[in-house]
Amino acid sequence: MLASLLALGFLLGLKHALDVDHVAAVASLATRTTGVRETVRVAGAWGLGHAAALVAFGAALVIVGVAIPPAVADLLEGAVGIMLMLLGADVLRRVRHKRVHAHPHVHDGVTHIHVHIHDDNDRHDDARVGHAHAHARSLIGRALLVGGVHGLSGTAALILLAIPAVHSAQRAVIYLLVFGGGTILGMMLFSLLISVPLASSVRRLRWGAYTVDGLVGVANLALGAWIAYASLS
Repeated sequence: MLASLLALGFLLGLKHALDVDHVAAVASLATRTTGVRETVRVAGAWGLGHAAALVAFGAALVIVGVAIPPAVADLLEGAVGIMLMLLGADVLRRVRHKRVHAHPHVHDGVTHIHVHIHDDNDRHDDARVGHAHAHARSLIGRALLVGGVHGLSGTAALILLAIPAVHSAQRAVIYLLVFGGGTILGMMLFSLLISVPLASSVRRLRWGAYTVDGLVGVANLALGAWIAYASLS
């Protein structure tokens, strides 16, 4: 019985990772990444933050034996909506400051022009190597924070599912751990699935990155506004 429940929890965790608000948040973070590996790391960090908040807060509720009041659950869900709106606004802000940049150079007597997009503050020098390293670390921290907010918002529903099924605080905590592991794996697999073909298409069409970023920003704003309105009204 317990093994079946844990297997179900893991599968639900995989599915939970693909909730539209989760995908939207990770997609907005992925607009800052520079490659497939970094995208997968960011997705894993989001999943880790989600699982950590879920297990810590959920376990405390299970052990104490209390439930989250509906009003508090709505506030937590509203916080997710506001966070998505902020992420979307940040993506659109960066899109607005991007510019098309051309690099003409000569190969074997033939002039080639490579067109790509830069931020206004970008420069072509070696100093950016250290900046990219610091940027990657800050992005991981942001992904952990965003995942944590999502983890708190999903706790209420998970507690309601876990407690009646296992009849034990210890087993409920194990269920949450397994569920969180499934969420981490699910988001990393999903990010890998979408980032590989997307990176390939963007390399062929530089305008693709610009367009995708804009769509992600608008989608986050719209989804966040709808979640915030539905939860806080």
